[in-house]
Amino acid sequence: MMRRLRNFSFFVLLCIASQGVAQDSEKEKIRLIELQAEVSKTTSIMHQLDSAIYLSDNQRYVEADERFLFVMRNLRSIPSDLTYYFGKNSYHLKKYRQSVDWLNKYIQLKGTTGQYSSEAVEWLKKAEAKLLEEKATESLKAREVLSRDYNIDCGPSGKVTCPICMGKTVIVKKGYFGESYKTCPYCSKHGYLSCDDYNKLVRGQLNPSADQ
Repeated sequence: MMRRLRNFSFFVLLCIASQGVAQDSEKEKIRLIELQAEVSKTTSIMHQLDSAIYLSDNQRYVEADERFLFVMRNLRSIPSDLTYYFGKNSYHLKKYRQSVDWLNKYIQLKGTTGQYSSEAVEWLKKAEAKLLEEKATESLKAREVLSRDYNIDCGPSGKVTCPICMGKTVIVKKGYFGESYKTCPYCSKHGYLSCDDYNKLVRGQLNPSADQ
């Protein structure tokens, strides 16, 4: 009886152990399937990256941009080389601020030892030069607009807070010996400007009060 009981106990333990091994094996299979799916996905994304580089090298910049963006949206970790290619491609799309940002990223990551470090520096110089040209053009356009006789609508009140003193009626200046206070020469101690005076100020035609 005791022997049969021991045999039965051994059989139960063997079944439990076998079931545990089977469960572990099933978990391992699931983990392996998930890993294979992740590898397959990454491989597919890297093919898209290769395609984007090919398109960019063949001057198909818009198509390349779409694929670069797809890669960046779907990869957990962005390859350093992508920052170079995306920055270079952005230059050709006249996205100079974006080009500067991404080329700088590549240089920060690789320094002078990267495969494309020297090229990245050259493209960065070009992008920065174009960015400065854009800013100069925008500034010129803004001055042209403000120099015209446009009138800005100040709303139903017909007045606006003085932009010189910010409505405080005094201008505070900091010097070596502390702060100095000067009555605002534009708002006549009211803290605001009439709409007519405001438009003159914007165009540089409003003269400060002579007694201030």
